[in-house]
Amino acid sequence: MYKYLKTAYQFGTLGGVLSILSFFILSLIYPDPTNLNLVFGYLVTPVALFLGIKFFKDYTNHGFLSFAEGMTIGFVTYILIGLLSAFGIWSILLGVPDLFASIQETKWAVLDQNKDVIVSQVGLPSFEATKLSLQEMSAWDVALNDGIWKIIPGMFFSIIISIILRRNPN
Repeated sequence: MYKYLKTAYQFGTLGGVLSILSFFILSLIYPDPTNLNLVFGYLVTPVALFLGIKFFKDYTNHGFLSFAEGMTIGFVTYILIGLLSAFGIWSILLGVPDLFASIQETKWAVLDQNKDVIVSQVGLPSFEATKLSLQEMSAWDVALNDGIWKIIPGMFFSIIISIILRRNPN
């Protein structure tokens, strides 16, 4: 089982560390790095998945890859990326409370700016629920959201990459 997970651990850890580093660097440049970090995650996650599955196929499994093997490598890789990213961002936000306050202020400004559009599209009760949700938002909510948005696309990318790279012995 370890042979399946060795490359997944390596590339999952790499992707998670890059996500944390991205959040940290973006937080130095922007008051709310969350949206740009999600975009960065949409680039890092498929690259880490592809490299993890490809390295397993080429260097561990002698050029062969079943769909199940690809999905196993992919699963461990994107779960690691999501978990490391979430816990890393949570740690940063706990260590720098001003950053969390800045993120919250930016989200309030966006909500206030778009009040008319939001109310016209989803109604006043939904807008009020969003305001309440934003008031109760914690650093863990920001971090968990980032982690989830690394895991969900990772699922789909794993399926596609596993199908593309699949090669069974004849």
